[in-house]
Amino acid sequence: MSQLTESSAARLTRLQAIIGKGFSLADCIDAHLRDAQARRVQIESEPVPATIYDVLAEAAAEAPDAIAWNFFDVQLTRTYAQARDDVNRLASSLNRLGIHHGDHVAVMLPNLPAFPTTWLALGRIGAVMVPVNVRYRSHDLDYVLNDARVTWLIVHAQCLPTVAAMRQRPSVLSDARLIVVDGAGAPPYHDYAALVAGGDACFAPPRVVTAQDLMNIQYTSGTTGFPKGCMLRHCYWTGTARIAARRDGIRFRNILAAQPFYYMDPQWLMLMAFYHRGTVHVAARPSATRFMDWVRTHRIEFCIFPEVVYRQPPDARDADNALRRVNVYGLRRSVHADLQRRFNVPARECFGMTEIGATLYTPLEAGHMVGSGTCGIPGPWRECKVVDDDGREVPRGEMGELVVRGPNIFLGYYDKPEANAESFFGEWFRTGDLFVQDAQGWYYLVGRKKDMVRRSGENIAAREVESVLLGIDGVADAAVVGVPDALRGEEVKAYIVLAEGVSQQALPPERIGALTAEQLASFKVPRYIEYVSELPHTPSMKIAKGQLKSAKPDLRAGSYDRVDGVWR
Repeated sequence: MSQLTESSAARLTRLQAIIGKGFSLADCIDAHLRDAQARRVQIESEPVPATIYDVLAEAAAEAPDAIAWNFFDVQLTRTYAQARDDVNRLASSLNRLGIHHGDHVAVMLPNLPAFPTTWLALGRIGAVMVPVNVRYRSHDLDYVLNDARVTWLIVHAQCLPTVAAMRQRPSVLSDARLIVVDGAGAPPYHDYAALVAGGDACFAPPRVVTAQDLMNIQYTSGTTGFPKGCMLRHCYWTGTARIAARRDGIRFRNILAAQPFYYMDPQWLMLMAFYHRGTVHVAARPSATRFMDWVRTHRIEFCIFPEVVYRQPPDARDADNALRRVNVYGLRRSVHADLQRRFNVPARECFGMTEIGATLYTPLEAGHMVGSGTCGIPGPWRECKVVDDDGREVPRGEMGELVVRGPNIFLGYYDKPEANAESFFGEWFRTGDLFVQDAQGWYYLVGRKKDMVRRSGENIAAREVESVLLGIDGVADAAVVGVPDALRGEEVKAYIVLAEGVSQQALPPERIGALTAEQLASFKVPRYIEYVSELPHTPSMKIAKGQLKSAKPDLRAGSYDRVDGVWR
């Protein structure tokens, strides 16, 4: 693995020398990113482990005594050798129970070592994991377990009442096919701990598992309609993690996973740590107030950095950390440079989805793009372009839908032929996101294709308006939707959550409108403003705008009408 050893001063000297020889600024930028492009070629040319288990096994062979994971809230750690042996023991016991290659196994667990152990054990067998949100209720379980055709369920004891309340439990999913974690293990249930303890650490699967085998049916949030299960192969996970591990050319020893394991991020973050023979430090649950304490305590060098952490009150210790890079997603460009200054870390915007994994990224060297709003350039194994509604590429500078292709993106949505037909232009996946690519090749997210307000022929990206609203002192959260209007087609409405201690009198709607008008064209300024105590969210914490739109028959009701100056 190549290392970045050139200092910032040396790099600047080299770039100045290039400019002094008559090269343009564009040539300078190209030279600035030459190392990043070389790393892309290297990543694509290196062999990649076939399966997620192979990533662990290679790490265990090379660094058996290094700590693989640290679930610090429950004070449970495992070395690579211990994790490998636990995985094999569990895999052998699951296989002996009757879980075989290709079987669909739901996993409903909080952030405990049992989750990654189970995922890797299922991968060892060649079975397919269907991760399930522990906050799901019986109705949610009815849908997911039937839709994914689950035949086994590994579940935490605290979730058993939800399972018992199901109305459409699959007939094959008897109590004898439930494996319970942290439970009494009384028959007919199987006790998880006993399965791990009684397994064979030298287990070898009866059938070879390949990179092309299905590993996950990973459900999306379902912001529109029911969630869909993304079919993700082993090569998806090994490739996504390899990109994250190698694209900076530096080694990360301590990586933080602060999201639930049933989402995709902790899964690739863990494999990323494995590639570095480092440690993934796992929080029991997300917390904006404890986040920087975790970073300092565990000397975290890489993490996904949520903007909500930046919104916490400044602390004199903010810059006292070991961070070497953080990924940000959808960060307001107006705060990008200040986030870097305050936390003393290079923050780089990226873009990915469950369907396509890591796709666009901003190289570590691209400091000149901080605050530009770019999501970056295509990473290894990814091709991107911006197209019109018919799939034709649009000229640079024009807005269109981002489409992506690559050898290890998802296979499609499980058992959803109509959705698959609508989601591809040939081999190009349609992201549903509107982008612009500039003349130098950088990509910029405008907003969701279905999250636009169409007012008097003008397309208004909700994301752009929300970004301005979130920049107003006293606004804790905001969401923008379109309100039907007979004259203009739609009007812009903003839902506002005020920060703690801020009242409507202190931040009235007229003030919000005036501050927004200072930064946006007049047609983008919200006409309707409604104060709410909180916004509804999907399980992956995206704003559930469908719930906002269906909450009342007239979306103007309860809002301040900025144009007419009245409350509706």
